[in-house]
Amino acid sequence: MTARPPLKPLDEALAQLLAAVVPLDAVERVATLDADGRVLAQDVVSALHLPPQDNSSMDGYALRCADVAQVGTVLPQSQRIAAGMAAQPLAAGTLARIFTGAPLPPGADAVLMQEDCTLVNATDGALPQVRVNALPQAGQWIRRAGEDVARGAVVLAAGTRLGPAELGQAAGVGMDSLQVVRRPRVALFSTGDELVMPGACAPADMPPGAIYNSNRFFLVALLRRLGCDVTDLGIVPDQRAATIDALAKAARTHDVIVTSGGVSVGEEDHIKPAVQQLGSLDLWQIAIKPGKPFAHGRIGQAHFVGLPGNPVSSFVTFLLLVRPMLIKLQGAADAGLRGVPTRADFDWSRPDKRQEFLRVRRNMAGGLDLFPNQSSGVLTSLVWGDGLVNVPPAQAIAPGDMVSYLSFAELLA
Repeated sequence: MTARPPLKPLDEALAQLLAAVVPLDAVERVATLDADGRVLAQDVVSALHLPPQDNSSMDGYALRCADVAQVGTVLPQSQRIAAGMAAQPLAAGTLARIFTGAPLPPGADAVLMQEDCTLVNATDGALPQVRVNALPQAGQWIRRAGEDVARGAVVLAAGTRLGPAELGQAAGVGMDSLQVVRRPRVALFSTGDELVMPGACAPADMPPGAIYNSNRFFLVALLRRLGCDVTDLGIVPDQRAATIDALAKAARTHDVIVTSGGVSVGEEDHIKPAVQQLGSLDLWQIAIKPGKPFAHGRIGQAHFVGLPGNPVSSFVTFLLLVRPMLIKLQGAADAGLRGVPTRADFDWSRPDKRQEFLRVRRNMAGGLDLFPNQSSGVLTSLVWGDGLVNVPPAQAIAPGDMVSYLSFAELLA
């Protein structure tokens, strides 16, 4: 009997997987308004200063500090400047009424908040007089031209995954469209004669042993969140010929093929021999719980990824392995698992020899509560939880221990 290879550590499996990924080189130009979630293919360089000119960060009065020898000095108002207006040079011995975002008049070197000034004479037809009730400091309440962005600066680097803030930054330097990496084309299908699509059969009429295909729904959603164009191929029967046919067709027009279920070595698990017949396959037993069975290979130019069938295993292995793979495929850098040290308010006294990912939820006291059933088939634990605890192999957890918390809010971004 051939000895089974040892379980592969997660870090080693991820490194091997990413080493096989070459970023896509096809790019396209899209409207900035439509670029959320896309990956930049070229740097965004600012053609202007931000702010474009010195401007006021307060409603108040622009003046020369040299004109205010003491508190109580009264100066005439010579102009009024609102945002979007042109400012005239400030006449010596005067001040200018100015509003937030308005350009600073040449000659002014400070802005006083309106709360620090009092109108003395504002009668019709008379030049307004303003009493200065605080000594100004040179430069106060002034936003300098280019203090945010200097002309010629790279404001967004190629490889940046674009979110709301990045789109605002691009628009702020005048970019109405952006050069981005083409979306990865991903084909997805599930295997298993026990799977039934919601709507195809009422719960009361489900055959013995049948289950609804929940994996299909969360995998489509996860892939779309990562910027992929998804072709949903549905459920492929547990037949060798049908599996080979589905894989061969998908490989012709897709960058990645993702399957759920059938990556073990049972008599009804046809994924392994089908991929091996069409291309190459690495079937890994990864030292994590949940999510031990995982497969990666190539069929022509397409990557093949085989996920476990149990829903939590499929969900977790997607986050840990497929997500960083797809991010790299788009030319973006992934920061890896950024665990936040957080207090455990639970006991985990029976650790596994594998690295574990426990479903948890933050509580009002700032700690983490544990979902009571950590089975790989309990999708409820993912709905209830807001993250995972990354537990090293054979490590027990006692209440009060600091653990590494991985937020779904970050992993699903």
